[in-house]
Amino acid sequence: MSERKWTHQTAEKVADTLTEDGINVSATVVRRLLHQMDYSLKSNKKCLSAGNSSDRDSQFNMIMALREEFEQDGDPIISVDTKKKELIGLFKNSGAVWCKEAKKVKDHDFRSEAIGIAVPYGIYDPVKNSGLIVVGQSADTPEFAVNCILEWWRRYGRARYPNSRRLLILADSGGSNGARPRAWKLFLQEKLADESGITITVAHYPSGASKWNPIEHRMFSEVSKNWAGVPLESFDTVVNYASSTETKSGLRVASCRDPRTYQKGIKVSDKQMRTIATTKSDFLALWNYTITPRMRAICTQPNSERGATIHLPQSEKAARRDRKLA
Repeated sequence: MSERKWTHQTAEKVADTLTEDGINVSATVVRRLLHQMDYSLKSNKKCLSAGNSSDRDSQFNMIMALREEFEQDGDPIISVDTKKKELIGLFKNSGAVWCKEAKKVKDHDFRSEAIGIAVPYGIYDPVKNSGLIVVGQSADTPEFAVNCILEWWRRYGRARYPNSRRLLILADSGGSNGARPRAWKLFLQEKLADESGITITVAHYPSGASKWNPIEHRMFSEVSKNWAGVPLESFDTVVNYASSTETKSGLRVASCRDPRTYQKGIKVSDKQMRTIATTKSDFLALWNYTITPRMRAICTQPNSERGATIHLPQSEKAARRDRKLA
């Protein structure tokens, strides 16, 4: 017997191989003997970590502290992310539905045959257990992400939280709302903070921890189940199925379309970055920062040729929180 103790061959092929070597045995006997020796069919197991940040647990504690603080003060908290992009057309969608005849769809998912590509961006309010999905049809860019959040604020946020002057955003570390894209911070300043007059606090989940973002398991999973087995033949189909998502626990999802075209690869200069009224947290500054409306900012160098340097001291409460976590 060789040193190889595993195989992807079927029991029938193993039996045929043994028969060629003079051992007459059936596939049934092969299966029984394999089970007796504790062999079974197994797939790959994803368990080897590529390495986690040493600050992973500290950031989770930071997010928990921020959520408790905002919830106690009655200020809004939203979890944001982009759902998987969907081909629009008569393509197969995983899942099954009750019907007398199966829906006939194309045998290949060729992108060239699609009407377009839907980009569903979600905003989820974990306190109110409600959310909004904005279905874009252009590109997943920081400008698109901020416009979706602004849409949520105009439709629901300012009505539900009329006395709040700040907002907590929970986001992943990558993608259009990642911790590094400069355009994400610039558009948060120009389109959300300046226009709405609210202070934006952003907390990013560490790399590889996006599954803990509430929107993933509280809203996106339910939307996927709602349209499972239904071909997404048009953008309206995506909007209608997203907006009809409800659960017994009280989740309600609204949806709308964004037909605008967004430019990819927008470059933000150092000078533009210096105009952003941002305050980095003393604790894990890359993942935690606050952007304040510039109309309330204090410019320490208003006449500088290199652009105004914005300095906004942390609130006493936030400073105490950072010292405690540190």
